[in-house]
Amino acid sequence: MMLAILVFFAGLVWGQDAPQPEQEKKAKKAKEPKEVKEPKVKEEKPKEEPKRSSLAIPKNMFEIGLNPGLSFVGGDVTPIYNPGMAWAAGLHLRKSLDYVFSLRADFLYANMAGENPATNVLREFETVWTSGTVYGVMNLNSLRWDKPVRKTNLYVMVGAGVNRYEVKRFTNETVRDAVLPVDNDLHMGAGTGLNFRVSPKFNVGIETQAFMNFGKRADLIDGSANYLGGSAFRDIASFTNVSLNFNIGNASSKSEPLYWINPMDGVMQEIEGLKQRGDTALEDKDEDGVIDAVDQDLNTPPGAMVDTKGRTLDSDRDGVPDHVDKEPFYTPQTNEKVDENGVVVNPTGGPGGRGGVTEERVKELIDQALQNYQVSSNPQGGGSVAEWFLPMLHFPNSSAVIKYSDYGNLAGVARMLKSNPAIRLSVIGFTDATGNEAVNNQLSYDRAKNVIEHMVTNHGVARGRFVLQWKGSADNLVPANSSYMNRRVEFKIAGPGDVEMDVPAASGTGDKY
Repeated sequence: MMLAILVFFAGLVWGQDAPQPEQEKKAKKAKEPKEVKEPKVKEEKPKEEPKRSSLAIPKNMFEIGLNPGLSFVGGDVTPIYNPGMAWAAGLHLRKSLDYVFSLRADFLYANMAGENPATNVLREFETVWTSGTVYGVMNLNSLRWDKPVRKTNLYVMVGAGVNRYEVKRFTNETVRDAVLPVDNDLHMGAGTGLNFRVSPKFNVGIETQAFMNFGKRADLIDGSANYLGGSAFRDIASFTNVSLNFNIGNASSKSEPLYWINPMDGVMQEIEGLKQRGDTALEDKDEDGVIDAVDQDLNTPPGAMVDTKGRTLDSDRDGVPDHVDKEPFYTPQTNEKVDENGVVVNPTGGPGGRGGVTEERVKELIDQALQNYQVSSNPQGGGSVAEWFLPMLHFPNSSAVIKYSDYGNLAGVARMLKSNPAIRLSVIGFTDATGNEAVNNQLSYDRAKNVIEHMVTNHGVARGRFVLQWKGSADNLVPANSSYMNRRVEFKIAGPGDVEMDVPAASGTGDKY
């Protein structure tokens, strides 16, 4: 009965990771013959579960163990515990099925002896035992998940096997009464043990096993059957040992046996990896407006214009990036060369030729174009032409300092104002949508204020021609909470209804954005 139960549970455990048995598939086909040809049944045939389980159930080593110890018989004759007469040696192989169950094969050679000197008839025996047993092993501390690797392994095991033993029986010290012939018997085995992990490749432990025989000779391991009031039950052979265990396998491709490993360790590592990848997915370390996940140049200089892949722009393809190039839109002709500032040093001349155009000349042409459009200082119904050319300034995190790369843009705005003395500009500061609201309001005010002070101090534009406004994190250009595009200052032609806003209320403490 116990053997049948063991076989049932071993099959149940093996079935957790094994593919569907062929006979089960045949039974399903017999019950549902029409559905075998349907596409849905064919789609269900591939078993993806073993592949998905590779994370939680990695390839692992097997264990080989040496088991020196003592053996004795519990029966009708008092056993002798003398190591010279009751010694045993075992060898076992153990392989994990999953984190709880494993299979183990044991081989045992043992000497057992006993005597009853107090009786009228001196009874002695010497038994030589050889056996092989297959155990199903269950870990009792497998549900402890607080550490990646367990330091101890407490287990119980039950199994069955075969044995053969020879008994020499004596009635006194010199006369041998009988020798029971060698025979093969079946037995049931049970045991328990506690191992201690020393290293990833080695562990030690203590263990005890007991064997119960079946058949007519079940009460003759000690050479005596129910003699003079002895036990009427079959004899029990016992084996207590020290276990020296070695994990065999390539450590670079296989883990320790699974009964040493936390079953949640692989899952937790995968979750932690996903969290780290999520934290870095939206990072933009060089603050060029392109997230690092798609940025092909992670060291873009501050203020440089970039394309959608984060690479610095070179509009005229002369090898000098736009943020350095003083002639960013002047494409050199054949044989023309440029210096480190992107300026052509040998412009082609003569009939059909051309000369270089300086940055100052380009700005003059723009100013002339604005004058030709006759910009109005009181635009109605949709804004003026001047607003098409007003720049937008952007700022780093927690900063209201104007970048050097924006000085040229502000100079252009100043020239436009000087050429159109009737125009007033609204200067509006913004932040992104992260951080404290009161702090963000103050930061948006500071950004607009610094731009106005720059125009007054560096370009001599009257303070009264500016209307300072701030909106904090309102009116974001992009939906992301933290974005370079949202940290900005905008210009707008001021109308009669535009009035300057007061300084925000005290911001208190907190981070700025």
